Order: sequence, then C-alpha cells, then structure tokens
Amino acid sequence: MELTGASWHTSTRSGNGECVEVAENLPGVVLVRDSKDPSGPVLTFDPRAWRAFIERTKGH
Repeated sequence: MELTGASWHTSTRSGNGECVEVAENLPGVVLVRDSKDPSGPVLTFDPRAWRAFIERTKGH
C-alpha cells in the first residue's frame, strides 16, 4: 500500500508522545502506527471498522 500523502495525527489527549498516530485522509482506509516508530509497521482498517472501534472505546 502506498502511504505517500498520509496525514498523520495523534490524539489531542496524548501528552507524553508515546501513543499511536492515525491517518484518515486516504480514500477507503484508516492507517495506524506507533508514534515512536514512524517507519515501522502500519495497521490498516476499513473506515467503518475504525469508527466502530472508536465508538466502543469512548466510554472506557
């Protein structure tokens, strides 16, 4: 998968720099990576699955 053009961001609640980064700007995919290892592996999610994950974790 071509990651060129991915716009990475971290949570606004992240304060220590040890978190995940998410790119949601590419069509049909949400990308997730470790902020401490930006050249490391990237997880890919279907946007619907990512939204469901976020909704389920908001209350925890």
